[in-house]
Amino acid sequence: MTDRTPDLHPEAREILDRVDLPPTHALSVDGAREALRDLLVSDDPPDDDLTVRNLSIPGPDGPEAPLDVRAYTPPGTDDRPVLVYFHGGGWVRGDLDTHDGLCRLLADAANCVVVSVDYRRAPEHRFPIPVRDAYAATAWAAEHAEVVGGDPDRIAVGGDSAGGNLAAAVTLLARERDGPEVDHQVLLYPVTDYDLDTDSYHANAEGFLLSRASMRWYWARYLDDELDGANPYASPLRAPDLSGLPSATVVTAGYDPLHDEGAAYADRLREAGVEVTHADYPGMVHVFASFPDLERARDARETIAADLAAAFGR
Repeated sequence: MTDRTPDLHPEAREILDRVDLPPTHALSVDGAREALRDLLVSDDPPDDDLTVRNLSIPGPDGPEAPLDVRAYTPPGTDDRPVLVYFHGGGWVRGDLDTHDGLCRLLADAANCVVVSVDYRRAPEHRFPIPVRDAYAATAWAAEHAEVVGGDPDRIAVGGDSAGGNLAAAVTLLARERDGPEVDHQVLLYPVTDYDLDTDSYHANAEGFLLSRASMRWYWARYLDDELDGANPYASPLRAPDLSGLPSATVVTAGYDPLHDEGAAYADRLREAGVEVTHADYPGMVHVFASFPDLERARDARETIAADLAAAFGR
C-alpha cells in the first residue's frame, strides 16, 4: 500500500501519537467541550514569570453583559505592546483555560501583553455574536491597555483556527468602522472560507486531528443558515477588498484541512498590498504551534514574535 503521508514530519507523528480525542462530529456540544478541556487543561503550575489577571470588561451590549478576559503581562516596565487573542475550537469549544498554555508561550516569545478573550460560543451564541465580542474586546484594549500594563497605541489581534477567523473579521470591521487601529494580525491555521471542497479538505479529510466532518459540524453550529457563510465576517476570504488591512502572519500546516484557505488568504492579502509572512509547515498538522517542546512549534512562535516586533516598531 502506498503511504499517503510520505512528508508527514516526525513531530507531527508525535502529536498524532500523543493526542487521543474522539471525533468531534460524533459528540454532543458538552461532550466536545469537555474532551478538549481534558486534553489541554493542566493542573501543573506554570513555568514562567508572567503576571496573570482575570478581568471582566464591557461586551458589545454594554457593561450589563460583560466579557471575561485573561491578561498575561511579562515582567518589566509598563507600556508593552498588546496582542488580543481569540482561542480556537470551532467557535463551539475552547476557553480561557484550554488556551492558557499557548497564550503564555506567545506572551513570553513576543514579550508582549496577551489579552485572551472568552467570547460567547456557538451554538448558544451564533454568528455574528462571537465577531461582535471579539471586536468589543479589541476596542477595549485600544482604550484601556494600561490596565494590564500595555500600550493602547500598539495593538495586534490574533487567534488559532476559528480564533484566527475572528481575528481576521476584527480587522475587516476595524477598517470599516475606522478604528480601533490594529498594527498586525496573527492568523494560526485560520478558518477563512465556508467551503469544505478545497484540495486540502479532501486530501486531509480525516486522520490528522481536525477532520472535514468535524468542520462541517462546527459550521452547522456557528451559522444560522448557509447564506451567512457568504458574509465576509464569517468568510474573510470572500471580502471583495482586503486593501488597507494590517500586516499579517499566516501560519499554515500541510496536513490540515484548512491549509488551502489559509494560504489563499495570505495570497489575497499580499495581492491587496498588505505585508504578509506566510509561514507554511508542509509536514505539520493542525494546532501544532500549541506544543511547547516541539521545534516546529517554537519556530512558528518565533516567527510570530519577530513579525509582531517589526509591526509594533513601525
